[in-house]
Amino acid sequence: MERRLTTILAADVVGYSRLMGEDEAGTLAALKSLRRNLVKPKEIQYRGRTVKLMGDGALMEFSSVVDAVHFAVEVQAAMAERNAAVPEDRRIVYRMGLNIGDIIVEGDDIFGDGVNVAARLEGLSDPGGVCLAQSVFDQVKAKLDLTFEHLGEREVKNIAEPVSVYRVVLDDKAAALVTPVVHAAETTGQNRWPTIAAAFVLSLLGVAGLVWLQPWAPDVEPASIERMAFPLPGKPSIAVLPFNNMSDHASQEYFVDGMTEDLITDLSKISGLFVIARNSSFSYKGRSVPVSQVAEELGVRYVLEGSVRRAGDEVRINAQLIDATTGGHLWAERYDGTLENIFALQDRVTEQIVAALAVSLTGEERVQQARRETENAEAHDAYLQGWARYKLLTPKDFAEAVPFFEEALRLDPAYAQAHAALASLYWDVLQNDWAFDLNMPSLRAEQFANAHLEEALKDPTRAMLENG
Repeated sequence: MERRLTTILAADVVGYSRLMGEDEAGTLAALKSLRRNLVKPKEIQYRGRTVKLMGDGALMEFSSVVDAVHFAVEVQAAMAERNAAVPEDRRIVYRMGLNIGDIIVEGDDIFGDGVNVAARLEGLSDPGGVCLAQSVFDQVKAKLDLTFEHLGEREVKNIAEPVSVYRVVLDDKAAALVTPVVHAAETTGQNRWPTIAAAFVLSLLGVAGLVWLQPWAPDVEPASIERMAFPLPGKPSIAVLPFNNMSDHASQEYFVDGMTEDLITDLSKISGLFVIARNSSFSYKGRSVPVSQVAEELGVRYVLEGSVRRAGDEVRINAQLIDATTGGHLWAERYDGTLENIFALQDRVTEQIVAALAVSLTGEERVQQARRETENAEAHDAYLQGWARYKLLTPKDFAEAVPFFEEALRLDPAYAQAHAALASLYWDVLQNDWAFDLNMPSLRAEQFANAHLEEALKDPTRAMLENG
């Protein structure tokens, strides 16, 4: 018989029986989508293990108690954001409880009082909340910048001694800990061909764009509104899928991903649109998934997909907007330009989406669409290279990201987005005890974090802390 000390997380869905009674197929589809697009990526990110799924709940274990709490906070925060646009009676809401305990291991399953206490704590949690045992609180109170509320000693079923319970307050501090959903990148082999001159590459773009768009191909299979994981919102809803990198080098992936994220951010500023968050959209990166499936899993009517090819300073964007409920293409377009006018290219794509969906912009939204965090394309490119490394969330990648963010600020000292990224990076360094890995005293990391945060917040019109 194997025993070990571990961190146990118990979770269940509030009102599961009611949800299943009202819409069994829709509830199961929504749960499947949430597990695939949110829970599983975060489980991998924080090195957890799902011991078993129980229809309306899950039992998980983590070797790190900090990782376990971070996982719980991120999932609950993401669920709250996702549920904001869902009717209250159709929302999927989790309760979570965490405990550190000695467990018995039998095969892939775990047993013991440690598991039972986690389950009881989950039952004490508010819908959408997280409850911790004293043992968990003691380990994380000085390592995670969170607000905790002591709920006192509680008598729980089948446990001899009262359990001291703490509640995690999901406030702005919790929101600041949230990081993007990151999926493992597919392994890519070395290029089989030597570098081709940019002029020759661009001469082939017309053919490549035609092949990609395939105007002779039939429209896609329509999505089923009945199978939608969530009801369609009352305004045009859209998911922007990660654009494909059609450049000669995989090293341009950061540029293509950055362009996709910029489009999502620009569209999200428009009140007349419901835009799926980038975390959910990027769960489809590197996967060949039918547009109908994307629409059904995310609960949207429109899907934007495309590709980007960059050769030197020359850029070509191919994009197409699909009405998933009919399978028809609203438009398919090619945009050519240079790195210097990359912002204008992105604006053209956004404008065409707005026009195709007949969305009216307010005067303030027109101003927001025209405003850029930087007008310096080179600074933006340096930022994107740093951001691509930052998202990998390792000390080595953090160290590599810093020079790119600093280069962006050298080119544009007022670039709030780069300041915010550095502030977030240095806070992550402190929270993960990575200062030693970056050859930097913790006090210095804290000073850098505060300094860059102050710079990022100098212009109150810039909501740059959305990076996380």
